[in-house]
Amino acid sequence: MLQINDLSHRIAGRLLFDGAGVAVPAGHHVGLVGRNGSGKTTLLRLITGELQADDGEISMPGRWRVGTVAQEAPSGETSLLDTVLAADHERAALMAEADTATDPHRIAEVHNRLAEIEAHSAPARAAAILAGLGFDETQQAGPCAALSGGMRMRVALAQVLFNRPDLLLLDEPTNHLDLEATLWLESYLQRYPYTILLVSHDRDLLNRAVGGIVHLHAGKLESYTGGYDRFETTRRLKLEHQSAMRTKQEAQRRHIQAFVDRFRYKASKARQAQSRLKALERMEPIAAVSEDATVTFAFPEPKELAPPILTLDKVSVGYDGQPVLKNLSLRIDMDDRLALLGANGNGKSTLVKLLAGRLQPLGGELRRSPRLRVGYFAQHQADELDVAATGVQQALAVMPKATEEQARRHLGCFGFPQERAETRIADMSGGEKARLLLALMARESPHILLLDEPTNHLDVDSRQALVQAINAYPGAVILISHDPHLIEMTADRLLLVADGTCQPFDGDLADYRRWLLSTSRASKGNGADAGTTARAPGRKEERRAAAEVRAALAPLRRQAADAEKRIAKLERDKADLEAQLADPALYAGSGDQLTDLQKQLHGVRTMLEEAETAWLDAQTALEEATAVAG
Repeated sequence: MLQINDLSHRIAGRLLFDGAGVAVPAGHHVGLVGRNGSGKTTLLRLITGELQADDGEISMPGRWRVGTVAQEAPSGETSLLDTVLAADHERAALMAEADTATDPHRIAEVHNRLAEIEAHSAPARAAAILAGLGFDETQQAGPCAALSGGMRMRVALAQVLFNRPDLLLLDEPTNHLDLEATLWLESYLQRYPYTILLVSHDRDLLNRAVGGIVHLHAGKLESYTGGYDRFETTRRLKLEHQSAMRTKQEAQRRHIQAFVDRFRYKASKARQAQSRLKALERMEPIAAVSEDATVTFAFPEPKELAPPILTLDKVSVGYDGQPVLKNLSLRIDMDDRLALLGANGNGKSTLVKLLAGRLQPLGGELRRSPRLRVGYFAQHQADELDVAATGVQQALAVMPKATEEQARRHLGCFGFPQERAETRIADMSGGEKARLLLALMARESPHILLLDEPTNHLDVDSRQALVQAINAYPGAVILISHDPHLIEMTADRLLLVADGTCQPFDGDLADYRRWLLSTSRASKGNGADAGTTARAPGRKEERRAAAEVRAALAPLRRQAADAEKRIAKLERDKADLEAQLADPALYAGSGDQLTDLQKQLHGVRTMLEEAETAWLDAQTALEEATAVAG
C-alpha cells in the first residue's frame, strides 16, 4: 500500500500540501486530479524521493519498484526495440552474464532467473508495446535519434510500461499520443496488474483506466470511488449537502441567539438561556463551500457565409513536390463539425495546414468563399509567442486596430481577468498559453476553426469550457484531438485519414474504438505488422455488426438513463426539502411540520442512495458489456 500521512510541503513560500493524507491499496488504479498548479506533479516527485517533504511521511513496501516516464527522452543510434529492452536492468544484466559466466552453478541460477522473469518473451512484449504506441516494425528497428522529440517521449513511455513497476506513476501520459495510441494506452492500463497513480486531464482515460479518484484541493487529498464522472457527481452532491447544512446551521444559530438575547436577563428563563448559549458555543461551524473560479470562454460569432465555404476536388497536397495525401474531395459548410481520425504520420495535420492556407495544393482544385476567415490553432504556435510580453501586449501586437480596452475584453472571453492578462507569457502555465493561443486565433471572428490538438495542457474544467465554446460557436469546426470526450461531445462527422487519402468513417467514436481493436487482433492473427495503418470499414457486414452491438446495449443504456433521471428528480426534491428546513420561521412553530419535513428528507435521501446504486450498477454493467462487445 502507498501511504501518505500528514504531508506538508511548500514551494517558493506557497503551501501546496497542508497535512494531506491518503492511502492507495496495492493493485488499485487511482487518478490524481486537481487544478493546474495545485501540486499534482510535485506529489509524484515527493513519492519518488526527487523532492523531500517539509513534514509528514510517504511510505510503501520496501520491495516495490517505482516507475516514472524519464524526463529526458531517449536518443542515440540504439534501435527503439533495444532501447525499450534495456529499460529492464535486471534482464539486461542477466543476459550479459549468461554470455560470460563460467561457473556451472551460477549459469544455472542465471537461466532460472531469466525463466522466472520471462526474459524469452521480452522482445515480443516490447514490440507489442511499441506497436500500440504507434511504431511499426521499420521504426522499431530504427534509431531513436531519427525521431522527433514527441515520438521519443513515446519511447520513454514504452520503457516504463515494459518495466512493469509495482507502482506506476504517470503524469499526463497522453500529451504526446494521438487518439489511436491513447485508446491503446487506455486498454493497456485497464489490464495492468499492479498499482497505478495517474495524473491526467483526459476524462475518458480517468473513467476507463482507474477505479478511484484522489482530488487535490486546498492542500488536501480526498479519495473518491469510481471514475471521473462518478467523482464529479459525488463531489457536486457533497458540496450541495455541505452548503445546505451550513445554511441550516446558520438558521439554527440565529434562532438560538434570538432566544438568548430575549431571555438571558429574565430570571425565569435565565438558566435555559445560559444552556442554549453553551450549546451555541459548542456548535462546530460548518465551513463555507470554497471552489476555484470556473474557466469559461467563447468564440466570437462570425457573419454567415453562403454554403459551401470551402471545397476540395481531387486535391493532392504534400511537401517538396511529394504528395502526402491524394484525391481529396471534401465540402465544408458553416454548420459542419468534423473530427479527423488516423494515426500520427498519416497526414491529419497536413490536411489542416492545406485548409488553413499554410500549404498549397499540388494538384486538383481548392475553392474558398471570397470572404472566408480561418482560425488555425496548433500547439507549436506557442513557440512563436513573445515570452517577455504580457497577454495584453501580445494581443495588441496581432490586433493593431484594437484599443487596449478591446484587447482586454477579447482576452476576458477566454478566461483572462485583468490581473492574468497582465502576466508575462513566460510566467503563464501551459494551460494559460493554450487559452491565449485560442484567443489570438479567434481575434478576427473566423468562419471556420481548425483545431490541431487544442487540449494539451488544458485541465478538465478548461476542456469542458472548450466543449461548450465549440458547441455554441455558429461556424465550422475541424478538429484533431487525442481526447475522445472532446470528439464525442463536439463532432457530428468523422473522417479517417489513412492510406494517403481522407474518407468518411461510417460510425461513431465507439465504433471506431471497436474497429481499431478488431483490426489490431486481425493483424496479429495474420502475422501482420501491429502498427499498420487501419483501413476504413466499408462493408455492410461491419455496419450490421455495429448496429447489432448498439441494439444489444440499448436496454442497459435505458436502465442507466432512467436511473439518472430518477437521481435528478430526487436531488430536486432533496434541495426543496432542505430549503424548507433552512427557513427560520419553521423553528418557531409547534414542531410537527419540522418533524414531518425531516422524515420526508430522510426518505428522499434513502431513495437517492438507492437510485445512485442502481445507476452505478447499470453503468458498470454497460461498461462491461461494451468491453465484451469490443
